[in-house]
Amino acid sequence: MADQDTMVIEDIITDAMAAPSPAKSIGDPGITPLSPTHIMKDAEQNEPAGHSFVVVVAIDFGTTSSGYAYAFTKEPECIHTMRRWEGGDPGVSNQKTPTTILLTPEKKFHSFGYAARDFYHDLDPTESKQWLYLEKFKMKLHTTANLSIDTDLHAANGKRVKALDIFAYALAFFKEQALKELSDQAGAEFDNADVRWVITVPAIWKMPAKQFMREAAYKAGLATRDTPDQLIIALEPEAASIYCRKLRLHQMIDLGAKTSINGYGPPENVGAGMAQGDRYVVMDCGGGTVDLTVHQIRMPEGHLKELYKASGGPYGSIGVDYEFEKLLCKIFGQDFIDQFKVKRPAAWVDLMIAFESRKRAAAPDRTNPLNINLPFSFIDYYKKFRGHSVEHALRKSNVDFVKWSSQGMLRMNPDAMNALFKPTIDHIIQHLKELFERPEVTDIKFLFLVGGFAESPLLQKAVQEMLQGRSRIIIPHDVGLTILKGAVLFGLDPGVIKVRRSPLTYGVGVLNRFVEGKHPPEKMLVKDGTRWCTDVFDTFIAVDQSVALGETVKRSYTPARPSQQVIVIHVYCSEKESVGFISDPGVRKCGTLRLDVSGTESPAARREIQTLMQFGDTEIRAMAIDVATSRSVKASIDFLSQ
Repeated sequence: MADQDTMVIEDIITDAMAAPSPAKSIGDPGITPLSPTHIMKDAEQNEPAGHSFVVVVAIDFGTTSSGYAYAFTKEPECIHTMRRWEGGDPGVSNQKTPTTILLTPEKKFHSFGYAARDFYHDLDPTESKQWLYLEKFKMKLHTTANLSIDTDLHAANGKRVKALDIFAYALAFFKEQALKELSDQAGAEFDNADVRWVITVPAIWKMPAKQFMREAAYKAGLATRDTPDQLIIALEPEAASIYCRKLRLHQMIDLGAKTSINGYGPPENVGAGMAQGDRYVVMDCGGGTVDLTVHQIRMPEGHLKELYKASGGPYGSIGVDYEFEKLLCKIFGQDFIDQFKVKRPAAWVDLMIAFESRKRAAAPDRTNPLNINLPFSFIDYYKKFRGHSVEHALRKSNVDFVKWSSQGMLRMNPDAMNALFKPTIDHIIQHLKELFERPEVTDIKFLFLVGGFAESPLLQKAVQEMLQGRSRIIIPHDVGLTILKGAVLFGLDPGVIKVRRSPLTYGVGVLNRFVEGKHPPEKMLVKDGTRWCTDVFDTFIAVDQSVALGETVKRSYTPARPSQQVIVIHVYCSEKESVGFISDPGVRKCGTLRLDVSGTESPAARREIQTLMQFGDTEIRAMAIDVATSRSVKASIDFLSQ
């Protein structure tokens, strides 16, 4: 491999020297690479010396519930979680609020969380059709293939709204709540400029989704394009990891300890003392996604090193809701359910809330049935729609274990409830199995289960059965707030995770000298008598490659014409480790690197723009300088499709 590397580099260097006329590669406005220097460390560029913030506020923007927490930089040990919300649900702790948003018929922001839900619920059915109510919309950023600033979302009444507006409204709501709480505490108006904001996203999100979140935060006024460092995007399982490694005995439950009542074991067995070199997995089970990271702790400072790239998938607890919806379709007919959701959107929301509280009561050893209240308008509308009763539908549907109770409820046998969990839990366990089979993932001392779905006894039992004592399974007490608290710690010290793994292979297309026998003839391009090979993939970083914080990849580019104002370079990515050409299968264009070279006209015959890219952070960054004048060039890397 090393020989090949040097060969390619020599190729490029000799080309650059020999050919002052930059040739055009397909799709790229004439870049000839100058000398690529391979990755080198720039330790001093780690933390830009900038504004010192008074407080760090983290927002955990979840698929099903959201919240914020904060700590003052002067007392970093003291993490405050937000004030209690009004209008919580029975049986659900209200440190967080549902991720639900209500807009007026004119598409203006009205309310968020419990307030949005309650107001929507109290609207007259004729009115509620006009109002726009959205929930569980975060998943759209994960599932949309070509995410852009213009991506739409659908409200409960079927109307479309811009996703960017919804995310910005939600973030602005949290900004306002947090600043209000901080102002009340300080006894004076608290200035946004003194806040460093942290927003959490799943680690398995691709760059476009992370960038979308940043754009929404700019729109909400958390930070500006000129002060990007005021906002940090944190990865959910990383935040959880930072919190978990500091856990004390009394703050967690060890599932493996000879459990006495409800999972609390004798405390003397628990000591999850983290030692130098310990390896552990954090499994973040949320509403939308399940996200796994593998970390190793490095003493004495307790820095973390990622051992394998983040993995997971859309296996969050809303998968269970989806199975419940499928069950209802099986009993009452898809046509009725589709119609009911649009015609009685508020009642549909009520039904899902009723299901949610019973979902939390599901457990492996449960024997008594679970009753789910059907809203009156469901029963009424069904009779009008079908001409017979809900009771009749249940009797004639051949769905096992679901009956009609005389109190007017759906009565689910525990087996029926457990069956709703099965597809989602099977996915999670399959993923965990595959992860533990990887050579990088050996000697795992602890598995931390975090996120709201981690509270599910069914999931806990499945994980225990799969691991069979290979690692100790630890559940923090305030499992739903783990990410929030960890995100605050991350905002106070973003340098704590020193080494990450690249989730993808990134690179650009370049021209190399054509070598007979090595390069395919169809890639040959002759320009001014010189034979070039087009579409060669110049790798910046390979998938699962370790990359340290602050490490940079350097490349030099030159404008095709002296008068050129902007150099636009397409960035490609692939899940494969070694890529030969940008036209290889599985390689896709995923972003653009823009170098604004206007106003830097230089006397040099051939301008060289040196670009530095950082892949060791939660987001990819680019910087550039004009070598002749040492002036910095505005560089930006954009992953949202235009």
